[in-house]
Formats: sequence, C-alpha cells, structure tokens
Amino acid sequence: MTGKELQFDTGTRAGMVSGLLVLPSNATALYVLAHGAGAGMRHRFMEAMASALAGLEIGTFRYQFPYMETGGKRPDFPPTLHATVRAAVAAAADQAPGLPLFAGGKSMGGRMTSGAATAAPLSGVRGLIFLGFPLHQPGKPSVTRAEHLAQVSVPMLFLQGTRDTLADQDLVKSVCAGLPLATLHVVEGGDHSFAVLKRSGRTGEEAMAEMAGRIRDWVGTQGGGR
Repeated sequence: MTGKELQFDTGTRAGMVSGLLVLPSNATALYVLAHGAGAGMRHRFMEAMASALAGLEIGTFRYQFPYMETGGKRPDFPPTLHATVRAAVAAAADQAPGLPLFAGGKSMGGRMTSGAATAAPLSGVRGLIFLGFPLHQPGKPSVTRAEHLAQVSVPMLFLQGTRDTLADQDLVKSVCAGLPLATLHVVEGGDHSFAVLKRSGRTGEEAMAEMAGRIRDWVGTQGGGR
C-alpha cells in the first residue's frame, strides 16, 4: 500500500529527515522501523516488511538517519542516531495518536533503538523488535554489543537467522536466555538479511511471512492486537 511521506526534526544539528508512514485502516499497532547501516528506509527488505505487516494489521513508520538522508556512507555518531530514534517515535505518535507503539529495526537500526531506550525509556513504546540484531562483527564472536540490553525496561523480540554472520547462534541464545524480557524467534536458514538458500525448500517471501506473523503474534501479547 502507498505510504504517507513526511519530514520531522531530529532535534540535533542534523535537522530534518524523511519518514514514511504505512498505516492500514484496521491497524492495531504501529512499529517505528529503523533501517540498517548500509541501506535506507526504501530498501527492498524494508518495503517487504512494511507490506507484510500491513497485511496483518500492523502499521509501520520508517525513517532515515541523518547520514542516509544526505547520501553519506558513514553512520552518524550514536548520540545523533539515538536522538533520531527518539524523534521518530515522537513523530510516529503524532501521526497515530492512541495506537500502541513498538520500535526497533533492521540490524544497526535495532541496536540504536535499544541504545536510545537504555538512555531513557522511549515514550509510549511497549516493546522493541529487532530484525537481525548485529551482535558482533563477522567472524569476531562477542557479546559486548548486547551488554546494554539488560537496562532496557520493556519486552524485546529478537528475530535472528541461523546463517547470520553477525550473530553467532549460541551467543544469541545465551544473551536472550539471560534477559528476562527477551523472546527469541529463530528463522531457519536465514542470513543477516533473512535471505534463504534455494535448497532450504522455501522462498524469501515465505521467510518474510513467517517473521511478520511472529511479530503480529508477539505484538498481540504486549497489548497491540485485537
């Protein structure tokens, strides 16, 4: 479905950035969805996720981080990214007053959302949803990037592919097991972008539908469903 394009102020020296609201008429919740480090809000993964969720009565508010808005390659420093997350949540709430809010995103976008939530709770946000949390750099297993998650005060849903080179499966399971507010959903055969191999016997569209369905079900347990 066609989204509503808008601009909002990040509250930083970076100024205004773009947002894209996809809100079905029967929406039961709104997911503030941040992009990953290398691709913006219009990347095909972001488009596909927004479309799949819209079909399940979940709206999305996608947005650009400042560096992506200006065509830059290097992500902004965390304080700017965190401020943009907070501003995006406020803009989403203005667009859909009263609708249950959730936040998170793809890879870096999810990690920056949890970082912002650690600094101070995101107003009105009932839970965080991570689409491929980037636990570590490829080939360098570590849990350092997850240390702040213990300070997040709302429920968290992690969707992680079994072939994700940025998230060793054993480490992801260990991290989630140690977080009382965390739920882990494993996408069998998915890589960091949730692409699946042809020999897996299913398509990327089927994996996307699985993820969207899991998000819808989990959102419902957090007061964001019918």
